[in-house]
Amino acid sequence: MNAPKIEERVFLLPEETKMVFEEDTKIENAANYVLTKEDHTVGNPLRMQLLRDPSVVFAGYRMPHPLEMKMRLKIQTKPPTNPSLALTDAINSLKNELKHLDEQFEQAVNQFREQQSASAMDY
Repeated sequence: MNAPKIEERVFLLPEETKMVFEEDTKIENAANYVLTKEDHTVGNPLRMQLLRDPSVVFAGYRMPHPLEMKMRLKIQTKPPTNPSLALTDAINSLKNELKHLDEQFEQAVNQFREQQSASAMDY
């Protein structure tokens, strides 16, 4: 089979880097980032978060090939800010949203367990 082993798709090898920055020479205030061993699970939420930022003109990603575990992210911003700053803000915002989601989930689970134990005592 042509598909790489699961550990080759997840763990970085010693010679690999997680993210490589490439300045876009054709478009002003734009940059490309190559993320190693990432896919749509990271790409789509990151793109959506970037597009919520009013200073971001364009944000998109693509997977060059299904067997190549690389994601190419392109960001263009309005002049007062830069793509790296927009990316950092988007990552931090996503981290905060996921933390809030995790807290809400834990609350709901605890509330469900309390209801289950209370209804079990009624019998």
